[in-house]
Amino acid sequence: MGVGLAVGAFALAVSFGAFAVTNGWPAWLAIVMSAVTFSGSAQFALVTAASGGSIAAGVGAAALINARFIPMGAASARSLHGGPVQRALEGQAVVDGSWVAAQNGDGTLDRAKLFAATLVQWPAWIAGTAIGALFAPSTDFMRQFGLDVIFPAFFLVLLLDALRGRPRLVLIAVVAAVIAAASVLVLPGGVALLICGLAALLAAARTAKRLDR
Repeated sequence: MGVGLAVGAFALAVSFGAFAVTNGWPAWLAIVMSAVTFSGSAQFALVTAASGGSIAAGVGAAALINARFIPMGAASARSLHGGPVQRALEGQAVVDGSWVAAQNGDGTLDRAKLFAATLVQWPAWIAGTAIGALFAPSTDFMRQFGLDVIFPAFFLVLLLDALRGRPRLVLIAVVAAVIAAASVLVLPGGVALLICGLAALLAAARTAKRLDR
């Protein structure tokens, strides 16, 4: 369970490790970061922004991206067990791939599937980062084996899986794609990334309005 996600996480981590070292990070720091952070999008954002000379901008970008775990955690709360401490520990298993894979379709999570998927992804993420950071594949190697497109492809697969059997979410995904495509043409990557969240905000506002009726 979760082996496919672990393979994807490993390939993505190789690209992250190489990316971090290429941008001046020592290999050990990239590996430690993967072990304690375990969030590809936030890690890429931090390295990208920090490489421009602003640690504050990097931390801010990573924090904004990881803010997605607030609604994800809230949606997962009723599927977790125990008191506050146990639930907080179980909540550490809420990562993108595992969270999507564990969806039951009724708004609840398959708790066992969530834990199993995360347990195989975490070591794969650290191992992939170590290989990428220590051996730093060349740009040609990355392109030849498609490691440069692993990141968007990984999240595209998660999106398609989340949309399966949920036609009402397709419109939100389409709007987000249109906003993203328009933004990246005229705005810096970080700003475009934040604006892509507008589709989710509009959907949340629409849902809240419907619930108030």
